[in-house]
Amino acid sequence: SDIDLLSAALTLKRSLLPGEFEGRLFYMFYGDDREITKVDNRPAPLREADRKSDIDLSTFGLHLIGTREAGPGKADVLFWGALQGGEWGGLRQRSWAWAVEAGYQLPKLFLRPWLRAGYFAGSGDDNPTDGLHKTFFQMIPTGRPYAQFPFFNQMNSRDLFVQLLGSWPERGISVRIDLRRLWLSERDDLWYMGSGATQRGGVLSGYVGRPSRGSRDLATLADISLSYDLSKLLNVNLYYGHAFGGGVVSRIYSEDDGDFAYLELQFKF
Repeated sequence: SDIDLLSAALTLKRSLLPGEFEGRLFYMFYGDDREITKVDNRPAPLREADRKSDIDLSTFGLHLIGTREAGPGKADVLFWGALQGGEWGGLRQRSWAWAVEAGYQLPKLFLRPWLRAGYFAGSGDDNPTDGLHKTFFQMIPTGRPYAQFPFFNQMNSRDLFVQLLGSWPERGISVRIDLRRLWLSERDDLWYMGSGATQRGGVLSGYVGRPSRGSRDLATLADISLSYDLSKLLNVNLYYGHAFGGGVVSRIYSEDDGDFAYLELQFKF
């Protein structure tokens, strides 16, 4: 009851170059009036003393996406960027994030193979005592489109990935294989997890931050997901991911690696 969201967007769709392209400008406001302990890299006494201060953030951004015919297939490109300002409790917010991706698809081949690669960077905070909060805050999204094994999010993170997708629409089959290399943007900031507010008070619920212990190397993640339409109404998804932990993980846990798997049934109507 104490969180306000506002968003506005201006989207332009037109033929700027051979192929199809789209541009979009957006603005998002996040206001959090709960009396909570913020999750950031300040010492605990400073964060506790800042419980009554509000979070008021404005995010300005744009995206450019496009496809065009290229030889026997289609090429695609994406750019997304955002700047954040406002107040993070008693701190001034100054943060950013950007992503660039490209891919190539062969729609006439079996399983329509689509190879993609990209890089994401979300800012982190390099100084916990300078009066600024420079960690990009991702408000209340779901991380599932990119973090199917959700031990990371877009806060203080770098994500380099290669992805292979395939689909057989006539049989209702799709497959996705990802390989990701993950780092922290700043070693003096935290390793953040979570994707949004889940409780009324206490801490900035929905998020958790673990100390980096002086390392930026988070993990290498390899995963695969399969989807199959059993009928027009019933779909089954199978996922498996394995994370090879880096220095951040090994300095916290006795075991470096992690596994995550699930079987999901969806009933559509």
